[in-house]
Amino acid sequence: MSATSTAAPDSPTRTQPRPRIVIAGAGPASQALVRQLARTSFAGGITVLSNRDDAPAGLLELAALPQVSVRFGQPASYVDPDTRRVVTADGLEFSYDQLVIATGSSFAHAPLEGSGRCLSYSTIDDANRLGEAVKDAIRVLGRRPLGILVGTGTAAGQAEAVLRTRGVRPVRTTLRPAAVVPNLAGSMLPAAGIVFEDGSSMNGDLVVLAEERIARDALAASAGLKTAPGGGIVIGKDFRTSVPGIWAIGDAAVFDGVRLGLLVGSGPAASLCASQLLQATLAEARAEAA
Repeated sequence: MSATSTAAPDSPTRTQPRPRIVIAGAGPASQALVRQLARTSFAGGITVLSNRDDAPAGLLELAALPQVSVRFGQPASYVDPDTRRVVTADGLEFSYDQLVIATGSSFAHAPLEGSGRCLSYSTIDDANRLGEAVKDAIRVLGRRPLGILVGTGTAAGQAEAVLRTRGVRPVRTTLRPAAVVPNLAGSMLPAAGIVFEDGSSMNGDLVVLAEERIARDALAASAGLKTAPGGGIVIGKDFRTSVPGIWAIGDAAVFDGVRLGLLVGSGPAASLCASQLLQATLAEARAEAA
């Protein structure tokens, strides 16, 4: 009589789901963060919710990465921190393990007439662009330019320092003008000065706007995140907000009462935030596997 031996079935192998990072916003801070995550060992999926219907080159490059999905024209409109779910304006739902809010900021006032002719300064990232524009102006003029600087607060103070360092003679006004005066047709310099409501004016070679901006924090506030009295999502040094699993970066975030964009460039901030996100996803994966 022969005995038949039946091997015990293999124990089922549990596969951990891929971690999911959702980024609400598609501006410079968001794009920098995606690039940083793509350079790391992050093995999960990244979804970027953009409020833009167009597809700028930078976003298209990121959308081509295998782990990245960019949803154009789908801004986040609702966050449920309890179920870790984001809903877009069109009703699409995305589950997340970690959510990063990078909704940026907007001008506190309506745009000035002719503001398209001006240079602008709203974050530290603008310093290099401002410097290149000054170099062009010096080449055209053959002398040190006279710059009209419009604005108050931290951004205007930083802009003034950048202009002085680059060789511009800045003249600063805290009174908001009514319009920007265009230069003569054919001039390489688009703005000739500004004019005020009473008809008075200031003339110069460059006009730089460093006006007050307000962080876009409505999405965060609706989800119960702590926001600053003057606007902005309150974060700690590790970019965490007051709600677990939700982070903020870029001009939507506020650290110690100041917009993050005025404290650190988007590249360094993205590098630090990506490191923290990786640590958080690994910690959660270990906790689930235990």
